Order: sequence, then C-alpha cells, then structure tokens
Amino acid sequence: MSQLPRARGEVSQLLLDALTGDHAPLPATYLPPSPDPLADEDLQLALYLCYELHYRGLPGVADEWEWEPSLLALRRELELQFERELLAVVPLRSQRVEPAEIDLALRAIAEADEGPSLSNYIQSAATAEQVREFVVHRSAYQLKEADPHSWAIPRLAGPPKAALLEIQFDEYGSGRSEWIHAELFAQSMRGLGLDPSYGAYLDRIPAVTLATVNLMSWLGLHRRLRAAIVGHLALFEMTSSIPNRRYANGLRRLGFGPDATRFFDEHVTADAVHENIAAVDLAGGLLSQEPESGPLLLWGAEALAHLEARWAAHLISCWDNGSSSLLARAAGGAETSQLVGAVAERLDLRSAAPA
Repeated sequence: MSQLPRARGEVSQLLLDALTGDHAPLPATYLPPSPDPLADEDLQLALYLCYELHYRGLPGVADEWEWEPSLLALRRELELQFERELLAVVPLRSQRVEPAEIDLALRAIAEADEGPSLSNYIQSAATAEQVREFVVHRSAYQLKEADPHSWAIPRLAGPPKAALLEIQFDEYGSGRSEWIHAELFAQSMRGLGLDPSYGAYLDRIPAVTLATVNLMSWLGLHRRLRAAIVGHLALFEMTSSIPNRRYANGLRRLGFGPDATRFFDEHVTADAVHENIAAVDLAGGLLSQEPESGPLLLWGAEALAHLEARWAAHLISCWDNGSSSLLARAAGGAETSQLVGAVAERLDLRSAAPA
C-alpha cells in the first residue's frame, strides 16, 4: 500500500492519527453502538486497517503497532460490534451435522441465497465501466487471496490440515510465482486498465465490500473461530467455479483479452477441483475430529453467504440506478466519502490506469 486512506469518521481518524504519530498508545475510547455495523464506513475502515497490520503493514506505520495493546483493545471493540451484528442477522445454529452430511448442508446454504446474481449480470449486461468497478471491489481481497484462510493451517491437524494445504498450494501457484492467484488478479487489473498496486483503491471501496474481507480476517485470526473459517472457505470454493466462468464470459463479451480473463478462467478449473476437497476432506475432516464444531462451521458459511449477498445487491442496485457502486473521489483534498450506494459523480476508472 503506497499511502494511507482518508478517514471516514471519528474512529478511523483517531486510528490514523495514532498510527502516523509518535507511537503513543491509543486512548481508551468508547464506541457508541453503530446502527448498522456491516455498512458503517468508519467502523469497517478502522477494522480493515487494524487487520492490515497483520498482512503487509501500512505505509509509514511502525511494525510495533501490530501488537500494540491499546490498538488491540480498540480492535476488540470494533470486532464485538461486528460479531454482535453478524450473530443478529445470521443466528448460530444449534443442531449438529454429521461429517457425511456436511456437503449437503453447505449446498443447502448456497441454494438458499435468493439474492440477485452478480455473475449473471456481469456475463450478460454489465458495461466495461461496471466490470472495472467490480474488479476494484474485489481487489480488497483478491490481491491477498488465500492469506486469511492460511491462518487456519497451524490450528488444524491431520486430514483437514492436509486438505487445506492442498487447496492453498494451488492458490499460491503450486510453486510458480507467476501462477499465484493474487498475481493473476493483478494481471487482470492491468488488462482492464486498472492500477494493480496493493491497496491502490482503498479510498474508493465501501464498507459493504470491506465487511466481506474483514469477515475472513476476523475468522482467520481467532483460534476459537477456526471451524467458522473452515466453513467459510468450504462454501467459497464450492460456489466459485460457475460464477468465475460467467465473469470471464462477460469480459470476453466486452472485448477484453486473455490478460484480463486468465484469473477467472483459472478459477473455473481450480475451484472445481477444490470443491470436493473443501467440502469433504476439509470440512468433513474437521467434523470427524471435532463433532461439536458443526454449528460454528455452518455459521461461517452462512455469514459468507449473507455478506456476499448484501455486496452483490449493492452493486446491482447502484448500477440499475445509473450510479457508481464505489465511493466518490475527494474533491480538492476535502473528505467526500459517501455512504454506501450514494455517489456524487460518474466514475471513469480508466483514468486510474498505470502509465
């Protein structure tokens, strides 16, 4: 990330001021309850920045902030609001599930989603500008693809650990750096005339998108939630192949070439292979070892489905209304971040293409 984003409220401003200051501990801060933590721009950006310290760090921010107790205390308050809201909209199931039935249980979660299909929209109707917006949204995760789930590796043992490693080996290019999926996504961004730099579009990415990434980071970083990150990954892999085929078809419909489509074409094949491994060997393997983990495992999958459905609905609603799904640019250095779905201008993402 080449530069820090603009603040979106009091909490992210407090955090950014501290991170760029003299490393004085953050003051104890009372966070009033947010009316909608899942779409709260201030909360989601602050949480994303806290988590980013565990990935590649932040520009100009000392590495010591990663484990600064006062920052972890603030992050915990943000996580509590995030967790409470998720549990309110996606209640934790009480019934257990047998390892042999986990595949069907996960498929039932996927089939219960009645929201609009973003992949169908992109395949048949999206404009080139809308496709670029979609890719900008996805860059918040895809440029670090697989990293949140890799935190589960030391927290598993035996067959589920081996299954996760098999999936992750493919995600990281099977030993070839040019086939690392994050690198393929950067290539797609270049093919679309976008800046592939890590974090280049963070100021434009709304809370509804950041929440989908924060979910992964939160689940991956907490050992108590290891079953939930397994369920998240299992459903992610099981529902990825067909949408990626549609995304690639949509790009080809718009005249984009192999550089832009390679990432999506690769996932058509890779995720079809991963689907059975993730459902049976990973999720089923964990349930065989820890039968009591079933409710949390399914909850991780349901939380993924809920946040992805909100995100897809946001994009399609904005596009149907003739507006951008991204946050507005700052005008003259002033803060102009808008609430999700509200923008003041049409956005031509091609202007952000690297020289």
